[in-house]
Amino acid sequence: MLKYELLRDDGIFVLKPDGALEASDFERVARELDPYIEERGDLRGLLIEAESFPGWGDIAAFISHLRFIRDHHHHIARVAAVSDSAFLSIAPHIASYFVNAEVRHFEFGSRDAAIAWLRDARVGGDDASQ
Repeated sequence: MLKYELLRDDGIFVLKPDGALEASDFERVARELDPYIEERGDLRGLLIEAESFPGWGDIAAFISHLRFIRDHHHHIARVAAVSDSAFLSIAPHIASYFVNAEVRHFEFGSRDAAIAWLRDARVGGDDASQ
């Protein structure tokens, strides 16, 4: 299961994996995220917060995850992985080859630092004088 929260004013989408990821999780997230992107443009950031990575329920979930990344990565300026998971700690290095976003790992419990870093991201509509 994938819990999520959209911090609309900050342009940050928070994902909290809680159990094995399912294909339907990514469909629900896209239904929430796509209208925001249509209305407001790109996100400053995506925050993935999980003490450990729960994995995927089946191959369909893994494929759905890859499709979600393919369809959304170019709308996200930064990705913060907040986790003590070995997988999520190396994910930024792997992801940098496949996504446009700047990706960074934060130790679990460092949510505030991760959100501050995401808030600092520049997106298309930002005024250059800020």
